[in-house]
Amino acid sequence: MTGDHYFSGTPESELTIKSITVELAGAQHSLTSANGIFSPDRIDLGTRVLLSNTPPPPACGHLLDLGCGWGPIALTLGLLSPDATVWAVDVNERALDRVRSNAKTLGLTGVRAVLPQEIPDEVRFRAIWSNPPIRVGKNELHNMLQHWIPRLVPGSDGHFVVQRNLGSDSLQRWLRDELNDEFSVSRAASSKGYRVLRTRRHTGSTEPIDVVE
Repeated sequence: MTGDHYFSGTPESELTIKSITVELAGAQHSLTSANGIFSPDRIDLGTRVLLSNTPPPPACGHLLDLGCGWGPIALTLGLLSPDATVWAVDVNERALDRVRSNAKTLGLTGVRAVLPQEIPDEVRFRAIWSNPPIRVGKNELHNMLQHWIPRLVPGSDGHFVVQRNLGSDSLQRWLRDELNDEFSVSRAASSKGYRVLRTRRHTGSTEPIDVVE
């Protein structure tokens, strides 16, 4: 037995690559996953609720998938917005390797799978789509959201799916209390025991940077 969990940086278990067939952006795709990462065998229910209840992403600019796993959200963003730069962020190196491999399989040159600290500080996002890692703990989750949500450009949305039984309603209240008047927080959808929370940035001085070398 190992102490692996999906937010391990480097899982200790021996790597096993898995072939999976999934539907992304309305089409079936043959991709790969691996043990030691989040939901390795399928698109988990929360992610499916998010993908079914979020408006189409912007066509260009920087888009963020926070806690990407093997990549269902980031790959969907890449398929829907091939001219955008999609940042797939995770602390699990094994997950990032699968995103890179899957993006290559799909020909998605705009998908960049990186550790959080590898995103340049000046990058601002036109959308955030995330099934955040709730099980990292409340403090770590709050720190993560406090870091990334303020990097939305004015007029942009972050969509986050959270299971009701794992604190979606309390997280919505916390976001309302924590974010300043530049933001609004609402429940965009509720389905199958999950909530999709939307944070919209209305004002602010940040501007999108569409190309980072």
